[in-house]
Amino acid sequence: MQFSLRTFGQLVLLDGEGQDVAFPEKALLILAYLLATGSQYSSRATIARFLWGDDDVANSLTNLRKLISRIKSRQANLGVEFLGFDDTDIHLITRSLATDIASISAATTRPLLENLAILAQNIRSKFLAKANCQSRIFVDWRESERKRYLVLLKEMLDEATHLPAATRGVALVKEAALVLFEADPRNEDIHPVLLRAFEADGGLEQLKYLFEQRKTRMPGRATPAPASPYRVTPIAANSPPNDAAAEYASPTHSILRIPRVALLPPGNDSINAAAAMVASSLIEDITLGFCTLHSLRVIAPYSAMHMSRQSENRHALLRRYDIDYVLDTRLSGSGNDLSLFAQLIHLPDSEVVWANHFAFGNLDLARNKRDISRHIVLKVAGHVEHHELARAYFGKNPAAYHQYLVGQQYLHRLTVPNMHRARAQMNTALRESNDFAPALSSVARTYSKEWLLTARGDTDLLKSAQAYATQAIALRSDLADGYRELGVAKLFQGSIEESIEALELAETLSPHHADLIADHADTLVHASQPVLALQKIQQAMELNPINPDSYIWIAAGAHYALGQFQTSLDCINQMVDPSLADRLSAANLAMLGHADEARATVRRIHETNPGFDIDRWLSVIPFKEQWHKDLYREGLKKAGF
Repeated sequence: MQFSLRTFGQLVLLDGEGQDVAFPEKALLILAYLLATGSQYSSRATIARFLWGDDDVANSLTNLRKLISRIKSRQANLGVEFLGFDDTDIHLITRSLATDIASISAATTRPLLENLAILAQNIRSKFLAKANCQSRIFVDWRESERKRYLVLLKEMLDEATHLPAATRGVALVKEAALVLFEADPRNEDIHPVLLRAFEADGGLEQLKYLFEQRKTRMPGRATPAPASPYRVTPIAANSPPNDAAAEYASPTHSILRIPRVALLPPGNDSINAAAAMVASSLIEDITLGFCTLHSLRVIAPYSAMHMSRQSENRHALLRRYDIDYVLDTRLSGSGNDLSLFAQLIHLPDSEVVWANHFAFGNLDLARNKRDISRHIVLKVAGHVEHHELARAYFGKNPAAYHQYLVGQQYLHRLTVPNMHRARAQMNTALRESNDFAPALSSVARTYSKEWLLTARGDTDLLKSAQAYATQAIALRSDLADGYRELGVAKLFQGSIEESIEALELAETLSPHHADLIADHADTLVHASQPVLALQKIQQAMELNPINPDSYIWIAAGAHYALGQFQTSLDCINQMVDPSLADRLSAANLAMLGHADEARATVRRIHETNPGFDIDRWLSVIPFKEQWHKDLYREGLKKAGF
């Protein structure tokens, strides 16, 4: 029987009828490596480093021996050999194997346009896009292969654009040119190829439009900001060599440098404290709206607030975090003369690119939001699709929007009374406008936070959170807020897979929302996927570089699950209020053998929460895998609970 190996997009082995064939994924990666490099064999040591890294060669070779045993067994079951083995090498056997890698390497044997169509489609699917291997050697090799295919596509396009117009396949050439642009938009050598591809049929106007459209949707991550004094490095030095963060940390991973923007809330130069609170909420709401954009990366409100409080060295601080643009705001005046001054500054050259005063009566809030947002986008992003920026219904009822902004401030202060106050403000907003989806999402959040703060396991609170989140989604399925709150409620109800699904969708709708990404990381911790959780919390930390305690706490929990107890404890010690994570601290101390310190921490916990019961608490907090719950239970028991 003839089999085929598919490497672009999903990595899969297919039988002669096109059906998936079960085969060890790392064995498929060995096949892909040998086929792509044109090698008939490779040493065991080379393959072991390729799959598991070179931090622990002995362990990598042990893993390889186990894999070889599985490969031999599976090949015997299938009655076919793809790989052969001797004492030192692994050999490629291709007589029963076809592959899409070969279809590219044999490009010279087919007509140019056929090759171009195949290569463009493959590049769009991405080489080994879903391969689950995190060794840095693998990641770097995969990136080099992808770049090799881009060079080949550019060469084919160069040749195709010089064909006579009647034979060049205009539509195919245009589409292939756009694939090349999407993959490497900053490469100026591509631009002449794009122009030649779109010259036919008066396509230059179409190119101009598509260039702007595709540019705003471009995948990729910005250059990481420098580390902050509050920031933890989620992947510890002693992490296993298969850390999932390796790909994310790779300098080759970033394709597009997206502008980083900080929107600073105003200092209160007026005597109106209530107006200052609403103005801060307005700037925060604009910030969260920008989290949906692919053409901007906004610094999260928590970090922006701390940056705004730095009066002497603010400019140096902003540069330290690699900020390109900053919106500086100031509230001044009183009564009917109350106004908000905003200026957008391009930091590299200290140029004020836009400035304006805004009247700050309640009825002007929605208009102010639109005007400020529009100018930031015009100056920084250049172009943005309407649905990604303006939640147009905000302007329908300014009174509802005002109540919503006030309620947002209470949500930041995590006490039960403040959750009740926030809920009251949001319900007032809903009485003004019952289809105001962000207020429904915020009500859902008050119930989830109250469930956490009271720690009584009150299921009615979570049912209410889910109900309000579901209503928000029904009203506005294009906003991330409802999916985020549904994901949080589902997590605390123990429906971890549903939680992950909701948060993934929320993150798709709002890819730069730091707090949402942190919620996603927290769910991954509870899903017993600590390595992925660390990768995710790193993303949140880069968007919120003055890390909130909650972010560091999530990282600490992930490190504990990995058995990295000292690293977990080091994270907690970086928190502004380490007492929030006292239970985790006690477990870490106990697992490290620091019994006296662990017992002292337990006594402190019992002083503030005398009714704490470890078994009841563990029955409420969801962990997907039993080993994870057992590890936490072991630490708490050793600590003296």
